[in-house]
Parts: sequence; structure tokens; C-alpha cells
Amino acid sequence: MVGPAVLELHEINAAYGAIRALRGLSLALGAGEVVALLGPNGAGKTTALRVISGLLRPTHGRVFYKGMEITGRPPAFIARLGLIHCPEGRQLFKNLTVRENLILGGYRLQDPARERQNMEQVLTLFPILKERLHQPAGLLSGGQQQMLAIGRALMADPEVLLLDEPSLGLAPRVVEEVFEALAQLKAQGLTMLIVEQNAEMALGLADRAYVLEAGRVVLADAAARLRENPDLVRIYLGR
Repeated sequence: MVGPAVLELHEINAAYGAIRALRGLSLALGAGEVVALLGPNGAGKTTALRVISGLLRPTHGRVFYKGMEITGRPPAFIARLGLIHCPEGRQLFKNLTVRENLILGGYRLQDPARERQNMEQVLTLFPILKERLHQPAGLLSGGQQQMLAIGRALMADPEVLLLDEPSLGLAPRVVEEVFEALAQLKAQGLTMLIVEQNAEMALGLADRAYVLEAGRVVLADAAARLRENPDLVRIYLGR
């Protein structure tokens, strides 16, 4: 961990009805750190983000943010603390323009000057959004929609960004563009927890990673060491 823990999960269990998605999950995220959650579909990665952001109440365990327990608190309360969730599938308002989607992302700030500053930063990070600013979000390509989803989350001025599958469904070239933008955010010191199927790209960005299977952590180490771990290479990296 590269800084003091800002986010901690202790022995989290979570379920969807009779289906147990997390089984004693514990992890920590340090200030300024990028951590990846890896694992197969159904491993519990998205569920972990939903528990953190308050979208799903755990059946057991505790979540702490900067030492304050936030277990089961409402999503709006957690977002106001600066924990911002960029969900899988983008979930944009497709009939609204790019600009309107970004403005909605900055709603929690209630500070027009700060919103303008964040808008400028987002459009610098993703120049294509500036070109498409007045187009409906539904007319964007998949990659552009993913950039908009990340941009909308950044408009909220996150202290911790929770990213769920940022490369999902994107062409390899676009995946590289998205991860280049994430690398810029890392260089700026943004703390990120990233769920990602593309283990190679995630480990190239992250400081550390946890590998989940069946709701449990089965591997946890520095990203550079995990890239050379024979089990991870064989199962997830395909080399």
C-alpha cells in the first residue's frame, strides 16, 4: 500500500437472495493507490463495488472510509463523501447531450465555478467529448460512451473512483485510449479501485491487485509480481 488506508472492507458477506456473492471479503485501498479486482465472471467483483457505494447492503462485515464506518449507508450519502461509482454498462442518459450528462455528474458539488473547472479537465482528458459536446449521448460510439461515463464520474470530484469494467465491449485501440486516460488520472494522484476482465491492462495500471474466486480473495500481491505469478498467467493472462 502506497499511502494510509482510505477504504477498508472487513469480512464482507453479501448475497442476492439465496445466492452468496461475497464470502468473507477483506481488502484495503491506500491514498493515491490504484488497486485492481480481478477474477472470472461471477467472482463477486461488481458486488464488492456495489457494497462499497451503498447499492447493496452486506449480510455481514463492515466497510470503512477514512476511518468512518459507512456499512449500508445510502448511496447518496456515500457519494457526498467523495466515493464515486462509475458502473458497468455506462448507464448514461442517452437522450441527453454529452454536456448535459457531464453537468448531471457534477450535481453534488453545487458550485458552478468548480463544475466549469471539472468540465474543462474532463474535456482535456477526453478531447473527443469536446467535439461531441452537443450531441445526444446515445449517438456516441461505445468507446466514446465509456469516456463519457468516466468523465461524468470525474465531474463529481471523486476522492476515490470506483470503476466497473471500463474496457467492457471496446475495441483494443479504444481500450488503450481509455487506459491511457486512467494512467493520467493515476499520475495526478487519484485513488482508484478498478474491476476489470482485461487482467493484462489492469495489472499494467495498478499498484496492487486482488484476485477473486467464488466471492473470496485467492491471490493478493503487488501488480508487478502478479503479472509473473504462474497461476495468474495460466488462468487469466493466457500466456
